[in-house]
Amino acid sequence: MKTERVKLYRRYERFWHWMQALLVITLILTGFEVHGTLALFGFQAAVYIHELAAQILIVLVVFTIFWHFTTGEWKQYKPAPLGELIKVIRYYVFGMFKNESHPHKKTELSKLNPLQRATYLALKIVLFPLQIGSGLLYLYYNEISTPGNGISLKTIATVHIVGAFLLLIFLIVHLYMTTTGRTVFTNLIAMITGYEELPVEAKKK
Repeated sequence: MKTERVKLYRRYERFWHWMQALLVITLILTGFEVHGTLALFGFQAAVYIHELAAQILIVLVVFTIFWHFTTGEWKQYKPAPLGELIKVIRYYVFGMFKNESHPHKKTELSKLNPLQRATYLALKIVLFPLQIGSGLLYLYYNEISTPGNGISLKTIATVHIVGAFLLLIFLIVHLYMTTTGRTVFTNLIAMITGYEELPVEAKKK
């Protein structure tokens, strides 16, 4: 099948992706150390790095939201019909092991398949706000808590920890999914260079 090298990912998009990955991994590692699971930086250093990485992530998230809406890239996350989502899930569960073709044809205007759209949208509007919100409540608990206001530090900490494990699960699955492209490194290379080889007919759709 004839293919053409197409630029799919803009410079900022790639910067945001790798910076977000670095910050999330840093937060996971330092978070585990704060809770005594790991010993990498030392407790005080882990607390400092965790808070600093969280602050940088908040700035990155705010700026990236602005970027998505000013460039129109938010449209990439519009939910696909349920039928299309089921086809993609079936492909990853069964189809790709039978050498079936991917049901989603990637284009410049539709870079994400239905499963990616649903996952990334949930990450952006549910999990990240949950983590950032619970983290801020945890950090400023003494300043905002008053007798009888019903805020439990244990509940906030539990929510934050559960969110952290969900992020870790997402990271592991995401790393695996990057290997399911045309070749093991196709998706990785695309997110580094911005370019990917697409079927000519897919680009023209």
